[in-house]
Amino acid sequence: MQKGLVIIPTYNEVDNIVDIINRIIALEIPFDILIVDDDSPDGTSEVVQHLIPQFADRLSLITRKGKNGLGTAYIQGFQYALEHSYDYIFQMDADMSHNPKDLVRLYLTCAEDGFDLAIGSRYVTGVNVINWPIGRVLLSYFASAYVRFITGMPIHDTTAGFKCYRRKVLETIDLNRVKFIGYAFQIEMKYRAYLKKFTIDEVNIIFTDREKGKSKMSSSIIWEAVFGVISMKVRSLFNRNGF
Repeated sequence: MQKGLVIIPTYNEVDNIVDIINRIIALEIPFDILIVDDDSPDGTSEVVQHLIPQFADRLSLITRKGKNGLGTAYIQGFQYALEHSYDYIFQMDADMSHNPKDLVRLYLTCAEDGFDLAIGSRYVTGVNVINWPIGRVLLSYFASAYVRFITGMPIHDTTAGFKCYRRKVLETIDLNRVKFIGYAFQIEMKYRAYLKKFTIDEVNIIFTDREKGKSKMSSSIIWEAVFGVISMKVRSLFNRNGF
């Protein structure tokens, strides 16, 4: 089997990190895990460091100084994956909103069905979200519709953060040009893959809001996505080859 790496950015996820690591390790497909921690004051990185000897070469940790943003954490994780010859690279949240069992379905969509990017989608068959207030569901759903309208991407869940990339996608995208570091990062990576004409499929998942810890979502993050999409579209029109 070709190697797969699950990248999980963390900030204050001490309540969830052991559970999610154990559940990924227990899967029938042996994915490796990279935790990218932004110097969590709650001791998340210390817990992960303690687990590393238990899981031999399957668990790694990058600890960064300061809270540097979701996008930069993933970029650093992508670079690690490419340097360590991983063939399939996954993104997922640490808060258990993404079911680790769905990693297998994302992997098979790429490895067996031949897609370059598999997206764990909340909206491909309606709305599959549990424990969100209706206002947040509507905001997320219509944000995806708005992004789809502006960019032309035929993707139902344009803001999804649960994904599997084939290695060649991340090798082709110039990661140094990725601009956004917050919520809009998820949109930008899909858009860059779409413009490069990689094949994309959406895998239906059920998204469950976190039960432990505190959400990192804020209105400023959402507005970055709303206004960032327009600037991203304009940049791509005037500099398609270099975007």
